[in-house]
Amino acid sequence: MRIIVAGDGKMGSTLTRQLVMEGHDLTMIDANAKVLESTQERYDIMVIQGNCATMDVLQHAGVKEADLLIAMTGADEINLLCCMTAHAMNPQIHTIARVRNPEYTDQIYRMRDMFGLSMAVNPERQAAIEIGRLLKYPGFLKRDTFAKGRVEIVELRLDEKSKLCNVALNDMNSIVRCKILVCIVLRSGKAVAPDGNFVLREGDRIFVTAPSNELTKLLRNLGIITHKAKRVLVCGGGRVSFYLAKHLERSGIAVQILEQDPVRCQILASQLPYTDIFQGDASSEFQLEEHGISDCDALVTLTGLDELNMIISLYGNSCNVPQVITKLGRMNSNNILDKLPLGSIVSPRELCCNTIVRYVRAMQNQTGAARTVYSVADGQAEAMEFLVDEHTLHCGEPLKQLRIKKNVLVACITTGSQQQIPNGDSSFHEGDGVIIVTNGDRVIYQLNDIFE
Repeated sequence: MRIIVAGDGKMGSTLTRQLVMEGHDLTMIDANAKVLESTQERYDIMVIQGNCATMDVLQHAGVKEADLLIAMTGADEINLLCCMTAHAMNPQIHTIARVRNPEYTDQIYRMRDMFGLSMAVNPERQAAIEIGRLLKYPGFLKRDTFAKGRVEIVELRLDEKSKLCNVALNDMNSIVRCKILVCIVLRSGKAVAPDGNFVLREGDRIFVTAPSNELTKLLRNLGIITHKAKRVLVCGGGRVSFYLAKHLERSGIAVQILEQDPVRCQILASQLPYTDIFQGDASSEFQLEEHGISDCDALVTLTGLDELNMIISLYGNSCNVPQVITKLGRMNSNNILDKLPLGSIVSPRELCCNTIVRYVRAMQNQTGAARTVYSVADGQAEAMEFLVDEHTLHCGEPLKQLRIKKNVLVACITTGSQQQIPNGDSSFHEGDGVIIVTNGDRVIYQLNDIFE
């Protein structure tokens, strides 16, 4: 497809890498010539310098022939004007805009036709929702949902006390005593698709598929005692903190936000009547102790600096805070981060990219496209949910008889409200949902792509 990306920042760069890898014809627009030059050298794509909201620049970028425009500049208003202008020049084009200001939330929904918007994305709000879900089950580092919340892929890290250390996957059932499937193991920074003889080791990060109603059993049987957070300390008062506090206020959880800027503190205090807002430096040990870091149930580091978030999270871990969640906006997960006790790592950029990639794939395949797409195992694997329809091959045939491509795992089959962790005798039928996990290089656009 022909895709125009407006805005060569962190989000635009991440999208460019993903979409180029999937074979799309990309054009990047940005006002900064130096940034564009670096992007062009790295990805060998067409670049246009200028204001993406003007007709001349969009004309030069080929908007009339483009299939999709993704507006990712740092200004909501420019993103909206860019989409509106593009749609006026090409009524058939699909448009996606990043809109982050909470004041625009309702307005965007009501005026999406006027703006010519196909979809609006809000990375900060997505991150807040993800953090809220992690706070619900403190034992997991990450949670991705499928089948309308009935099935999840969760991430666990095995420490020296874990009951699963030195246990082969074939012998797990006697320990976990619930319906789960280990679909990916991240060991020393490398994703592995394990078989039944694979032996788990200390330090492994395991990605487990399970029906949502089995998650509590899994934590209990592994001896991971978790309690729902009653008091959460949030460091940083940005947009993610606002959305998170709003969400937690509705859940009856006490929230404290520690923010250095007095003006921002006043704004938050006026918008969050049930949240305690404190002015202070989150990098100060004295300030953290004064606001009860040692007694809180969860610490969430949401400042604008990745390095500061990491330092505060490390300190929180040393204070034995039961749950630590770290936001990383710029740094990619790697072996260095993997060895640091940062708790759950949440990346607004990654969450937003997953949403847009899912939309792009759906555009390519009007029927049979994935309903849900998640990047897992530090981007080395993907988990996708497909609906079995009349075009799906091998319906009703046992999985053990199918020739499925290498590095593709059928992780779950959902029939109505029932979820099944499949074995060789399992089969899917029209109307079922099928969750697959792949750590291969190929892109799976529709369910039939998994077959040899």
